[in-house]
Amino acid sequence: MLLSRMTDWTALTAEPLAVAQSVDFLYDNGAGGVSVFLGTTRAEQNGNGAELLALEYEAYESMAREQLQALAGRARERWPILKLVILHRIGRVALGEPSVFIGVCTPHRAEAFEACRWLIDTLKAEATIWKKEIWSDGEGDWVHPQL
Repeated sequence: MLLSRMTDWTALTAEPLAVAQSVDFLYDNGAGGVSVFLGTTRAEQNGNGAELLALEYEAYESMAREQLQALAGRARERWPILKLVILHRIGRVALGEPSVFIGVCTPHRAEAFEACRWLIDTLKAEATIWKKEIWSDGEGDWVHPQL
């Protein structure tokens, strides 16, 4: 994982996300609000009744890493962020496992909520990370991001 600045932690990883460590990283004495979004793989069925087994993420890794760092910078231009975490899995992510962790701490809670939501929405719309649903019938469907 890449610690891009003392106050930003951005990374792509094939390993399970370090959720507890990420939350600990966000704590700051100047923060009045810490907001976290944890995106997980949920159980569902496709139109044919097949069960979702997992999600598979692929990325243009060098570009995606740069995009995560750029997202952190863009968010800092909009909100008074004290610390920030953007972590995203690549590879296979089983049901119930987190695939993305977004976290920010700011002086006030409203800023933390706004920045966190903007980060996940913008990441899904812009990052060169692609998601494929893996179904129990052996099919796989690439998913277009929905905001």
